[in-house]
Amino acid sequence: MNRLFRIIVFSAACAAVPGLAAQGFPDRPVRFVVPFPPGGGTDAFARIVGGKLTEIWGQQVVIDNRGGAQGNIGTALGAKAPPDGYTITLAHQGALTINPHMYSRPGFDTLRDFAAVARGTAMAFVLVVHPSVAAKSMKDLAELARKNPGKLTFASTSAAPQLLGELFKLTTKTDMVHVPYKGAGPAVVDLLAGHVGIMFANPTSTVPHVKSGRLRALGVLGTRRTEALPDVPTAVESGFPEMSGILEWYGVVAPAATPRQTIAKLNAGVVRALNAPDVMKRLNDLGQTPAPSTVAEFSTQIRTEFERWGKVVKASGAKVD
Repeated sequence: MNRLFRIIVFSAACAAVPGLAAQGFPDRPVRFVVPFPPGGGTDAFARIVGGKLTEIWGQQVVIDNRGGAQGNIGTALGAKAPPDGYTITLAHQGALTINPHMYSRPGFDTLRDFAAVARGTAMAFVLVVHPSVAAKSMKDLAELARKNPGKLTFASTSAAPQLLGELFKLTTKTDMVHVPYKGAGPAVVDLLAGHVGIMFANPTSTVPHVKSGRLRALGVLGTRRTEALPDVPTAVESGFPEMSGILEWYGVVAPAATPRQTIAKLNAGVVRALNAPDVMKRLNDLGQTPAPSTVAEFSTQIRTEFERWGKVVKASGAKVD
């Protein structure tokens, strides 16, 4: 009887350990992997939210930029991290839901390797050009591209902007040259210098330069105008309904085997950070719209968009390798 009692007590104690660990989480610094270089929208999001999480948890959130392969390198790193909640990864729409269909070996399996934590933001892409590009509207750009086949260049920072460029080419029956970059930071540097002329970008990396006059915004690809650029028409207003309603989102994921109690604690922290008035203002000023979610909502969104973009990539025939 004593031996049976000891076994029962030991088993109950073991079962309780994950819960006890989650209650004290976090009790040391948390690494936040960002699969893109500094200087873009992903980096800004991580630093703003990470700073607030540091306040909420009383533990430092360390931003770890790991750019390369359109987000694959950093995302793969996050997938292989210990599943204890102390390494979280910025979930990027392109890396998680498009790259696996475009790369033969992205280094991770989106649906198998990750547990959703929370959606962070959702924002419409913006079509911007260098002032040297003689176009003041999406229609102007299409006409310019028709007259100059193979001469205009468009930058991409991840899979989604690349597909948007290809979609614009298909829609307008034009030919433009694709120039890939590791992230928004280096792409915007070359765009500002005029080394590339066109970019389908998230607002964070381009809105300040549009406002300063160093770039020109031609259209917003959402269903409505963005508060950050109220005078820039939507794709529908510009006569391109095929390119409307395309959003980029960021969020947070953790390794798949992370305990559910720890995922719940992470979700609570991220949602609280996103709902903080100062965080909302800073993100809105950058053109990002906070869109916190439950774990289940974000998990469903990842799976749904994974399947949706798989069909798009298959139909377009786009491949990186």
